[in-house]
This record gives sequence, structure tokens and C-alpha cells, in this order.
Amino acid sequence: MMKLLHTADWHLGKRLEHFSRLDEQRAALDELCRLVEAEDPDVILIAGDLYDQINPPVEATELLYQTLHRMADGGRRAVVGIAGNHDAPDRIEAPDPLARACGIILLGHPFSERRPFQLESGLAVVRQAPGFVELKLPRHEAPLRLLLTPYANEVRLRRYLGAEAPEAALRDLLAQHWARLADTYCDETGVNVLMAHLFVVNQEEATDLEAMEDEGEKSVLTVGGAQQIFTANLPPKLQYVALGHLHGFIPVQTEPYPVLYSSSLLPYSLGDRQQDKQVVIVEAEPGRPATYRRLPLQVGKKVLRQRFESVDEGIDWLIAHPDCLVECVVKTDEHLTAQDRKRLLDAHAGILKVIPEFSDPEQLRFTSGKQIDLSQRIEVLFDQFFAHKHGTPPNEELKALFREVIQAEDET
Repeated sequence: MMKLLHTADWHLGKRLEHFSRLDEQRAALDELCRLVEAEDPDVILIAGDLYDQINPPVEATELLYQTLHRMADGGRRAVVGIAGNHDAPDRIEAPDPLARACGIILLGHPFSERRPFQLESGLAVVRQAPGFVELKLPRHEAPLRLLLTPYANEVRLRRYLGAEAPEAALRDLLAQHWARLADTYCDETGVNVLMAHLFVVNQEEATDLEAMEDEGEKSVLTVGGAQQIFTANLPPKLQYVALGHLHGFIPVQTEPYPVLYSSSLLPYSLGDRQQDKQVVIVEAEPGRPATYRRLPLQVGKKVLRQRFESVDEGIDWLIAHPDCLVECVVKTDEHLTAQDRKRLLDAHAGILKVIPEFSDPEQLRFTSGKQIDLSQRIEVLFDQFFAHKHGTPPNEELKALFREVIQAEDET
């Protein structure tokens, strides 16, 4: 039985407000490596967003390379990673000559190719095509076929797919690309897996597609204007689909074969504060759908939003819960004083924000009479604020620019 470990969305170098998560990431990846050593999979699949930004800090790059090298164990295991929407594709592919010597395969572009190679361990790339590799694994006669689709925006997809198609057709063109690869290389003599960094949903079951996206990933993926790829677009010859992009564990489909998001490495926003983090162990053999089980990750601070009836109540709670990152919402009859804010900040080292929640709803109203609902997504609040200041909502270009800004690294 071939064993694979599926993980995704490491976001190395991530900051949450003014807090670096690098020490937590270092501890979480050490935990992940210990799980790899205990489970001893044949392959580790990393489904995108290795970094949190296109120009990650040096410490994040060093942590990535150290972790991949440790997982590969001198080429005894294959490690395969693809770029996500937070990664620079060329940066992901840059270490390829050294990576191949360790049994590590990194693809940044959807149509990238990797030259065949063979290591003394027996690990080899025996066939390749744009967006495809076939691996010979040291402990298995059956090959592993990997269809690999790193994230690409609409412009890149149009260039890669070679068609000036209407926007709605790009999803179908991607499905045709996968079908061609599957028809050419996939059969029942090997294990056939697709790994992608996309927004994939089950069209028959999804009733609220927007709600599936993580707070930090809203409206990031656009495939020709379509906000999702459907499971119906996946080829039938597969046995497993390893996805990245959404930060929770999401079984998009279990039949006829599993299509899963494994979850991110850590909680990275208030939007995924209730999500447990894990990796997925996949077991597969030729001609049968894969089976899977979840392995929880324990390392990492919880990200919480807590509401308090008073500053004193908040201070008591904060002192009792020191090991978390927390957004504090404090009920008050008037604006919080600088002294109150200082008391809260002095009580806890992990406060993200302090937000007053006014007892009198009139204090939440704009002069226009509209009330602010602070529970709304930041994009919605931006639209409302812009309309309040300028008398008209922002255009699509400005909204797209705002989304880019809030996804960018906060250097300060």
C-alpha cells in the first residue's frame, strides 16, 4: 500500500497584525516532521502557499529548505510542492537543481516540467510532461502519477492553456487539460493523484460557496471570472485529489474518490479560529479509490475573538488565558480611554486589537443614519466607508486594489 502525506498552506513568514508567527511555524513544522518520521510515508504532498508573500523573509526561506530536506531523508521519500497564490512561482522553482538531488520536486507554474532523474535510493522521475510527473518510489513497483496544478491567475491560465476563450470557458479548458494528462498517463497499473491550489467545490452540494472561503482568502482565486472549479471538472481516472487554498479541513468529495483540503499549518486569521489543524495520511493502491485519515497538529496559538462586558472582566480573562492571540471586543458606554487600553494591553502579550462595542447603538451610526456592523468582512466595511465618504461605492478596480493591500505583508 502506497502512503502519502497531504499538507498545505504553510504561509511561512506570516504575520497576524504586528505578531510574527515564525516561531510557531518552526515548532509546527518540527511537529510535522516528527509525524513524517513516525508514519514514514512514501511521498509528502504540499499543496501550495509555502510562503505568505512573494518576497518572504530570509528566515522563512531557510525554514522551508530545512524542513523539505528533513522530510526527504536523503531521497528516501519524495517531497512534492507547488506554488499557491501567495507564492512567487519562479522563487518556488529556483532551488530545483539542488532540490532534485534530495528527491524534492517543486513546481511554480501550471505547465512547468521537471527533467527525469534517478537517485541512489531508487526514487526517480521516469516520465514528465507540462504539469505532470510520474515517480518510481523506492518501496513500490507501481508508479505514482501526479497531475500538478499550481495557482495561476487568469492571464497566466490563458497563456498556458493557449486559448482566447470566453471567461466562463477557462474552467472547461482546465478540465480538458487534466483529461488529456489522465488519458495519456493514468491507468490502473499505477496510483493517480491530482494536486492543485484552487477553489474546488462540489457543485451539487455547495449552497454557500462564499462562506467556504477563509477570511484571509476571500476572492483570491479567479479562474476566468469563475470563483470555483467543480468536482465534475476533475478526471474520473484519479484516486485522490490533494487541495490547498482553503484553510480548514474540507472533504469536498468522498465518492468516487476523495477530494480534500488538508487545512493550513496554523490558524492564520479570525476566520479560521474555530478550525482544528491537521495533515492527512492517504493510503492508495492501483485500481482502487484511496482511503485517508486525519492526524491532528497540536502546536500553535489559538486565534480568538472575545467579548467582555467591561474592561475589568477583560483583564481577568486575559490574565487567565496568556497563550493565545486575541481580538478584544469590550462593551462600553463611551469611547475607551487610553488608560483602559493600556490596562488591557499590559494584561496580555498577544492582543491583536481592542475594539469598543458601544452600549448605545446611536454611537455606532454615521451622520447619514446608517449603522456599522463590525462583524462584517473588511471588504464590506471598506465599501460602506468609501460610499459614506464619497457618496458612491468604489469601482471594481479600486476594490481589487484594496484586496491586494489587505493580503500584502504588513511590514510594520
